[in-house]
Amino acid sequence: MTGERRYWVLLLALILLGTVAGGVFSPGVEGVAAATGSADQIEAGKKAFAKLYSAVEENFADKVSPDKAIYKGAVPGMLRTLDPHSGFYDPRDFQILREDQRGAYFGIGMAVQERNRRTIVIAPFPGSPAYKAGVRPGDVIVEVDGKRCDTLTSSEVADLLKGPRDTKVVVLIAREGVKNHMRFEITRDEISRKSVEPAIWVKPGIAHLHINQFNENTTKEMEKTLKELGEDKITGLILDLRNNPGGLLNEGVSVAGKFLRKGQLVVSHKGRSSPEKPYYATRGSGGREYPVVVLVNRLSASAAEIVSGALQDHDRALILGENTFGKGLVQTVMPLPENTGLLLTTAKYYTPSGRLIQRDYSSGSFLDYYYKKNLDTKNPLDVKMTDGGRTVHGGGGISPDELFSGPKLTSFQNVLLRRFTFFNFAASYFGSEEAKLARDWTPNESTLQKFREFLKAQEIPYREPEFTEAQDWLKSEIRKELFITAFSQEESRRIAIESDPVVKRALESMPKAKELLESSRKLASRRPGLE
Repeated sequence: MTGERRYWVLLLALILLGTVAGGVFSPGVEGVAAATGSADQIEAGKKAFAKLYSAVEENFADKVSPDKAIYKGAVPGMLRTLDPHSGFYDPRDFQILREDQRGAYFGIGMAVQERNRRTIVIAPFPGSPAYKAGVRPGDVIVEVDGKRCDTLTSSEVADLLKGPRDTKVVVLIAREGVKNHMRFEITRDEISRKSVEPAIWVKPGIAHLHINQFNENTTKEMEKTLKELGEDKITGLILDLRNNPGGLLNEGVSVAGKFLRKGQLVVSHKGRSSPEKPYYATRGSGGREYPVVVLVNRLSASAAEIVSGALQDHDRALILGENTFGKGLVQTVMPLPENTGLLLTTAKYYTPSGRLIQRDYSSGSFLDYYYKKNLDTKNPLDVKMTDGGRTVHGGGGISPDELFSGPKLTSFQNVLLRRFTFFNFAASYFGSEEAKLARDWTPNESTLQKFREFLKAQEIPYREPEFTEAQDWLKSEIRKELFITAFSQEESRRIAIESDPVVKRALESMPKAKELLESSRKLASRRPGLE
């Protein structure tokens, strides 16, 4: 860390320390301004911190890394005393945050993950340079531009794969069934990280649309995929927000506004140092109104909860699934010197009915907060009504109108998923052979026998009765995984959606969503001023 960088980061820590002690925090768009905490308090905090840091630096048994002590220790530790969502980004993390928000970066386009101290290709993105070069799921990255990867983390390997557009990178890969390492020389390009999956028909007139997160391009991507599908033919939509961690508030507002009437309130937020700010549907549905079922689960958070909360409060959609995460805090991203950034909670947001969905984090550890299994918590003092008079609560995320999570997996099925069995089987199944399948291919008894042999080789115990009981599920999982290699993630996702029990339940619930739509129409006809 340079002296200048250390100065700025230490100054940030000291300002925040003094400001918190003073009781006032005033964020700006381009930076952070210390507000009206007393000069004496700030000066005392600075001196105390500097003295403590000097003592650690001079007396610790090993040499102190300023990067680790400040970036990973002092500042994040201080922010964790505020709330679970404020955070500090070092230069690398801040770059990744910007890439996520922009939805694009320069590289070769594939997801990688660290497994057993090796960096494994999870899947190349459809149409990416890695996809066109023939990289497959299950490939092990051995070297990047001559640098061995066995001592690197998957994040470090991913950084090596990124670089300026039109530059080349040489990737050495080990593939099961291939004796020698495979050499790929790949030209980097702009990689779009799609936040919206292509919409598909799950039955005539009923479309499925999955939004993975909310970045700068989400609304455009949603409009594009609905147009390509043929939105005029839609008679019902399944809006899938499961596992969506959120993202940009404005994009969440825009997506919700797509299904509301122009002028309807989507969300509002207010903080101690900021006045209440409402967000409205600026364009509305454009006359396209069809029943909507929104799918959510415990990993649907933030902007995903803004969308589902707005559609629920206005009786515009039926919410189906599990209780959502319960994040009702708004963070402001503040760029700081040396390409670092501060993510600070500056406000709380409220659904159109006025409820605050933030889960309580005043007791217990942050680990308990993030991984709490029981999300069915409500604030008995925060009771509101939807437009149509239905009761909704704050304090515990968005409670679905219909609670449904699908059938529970057996211990045998859970073991297979935990050990990435289907992923590993796909790599073994194709091996050195060309990855080709017919589009109507389904696993037969011969395939299942190969899978049994694979389980034996991997020392995964099972009893034949539980294998037989799970046979349909096994076939579906094998087919999905093999289709990623033979075709793409998109083709595999199509199969997954068609066999998803939650999607099937959404189809059954579409008539109830239609009733809600009719009810909201009647209510709107009695309330002039909304289009």
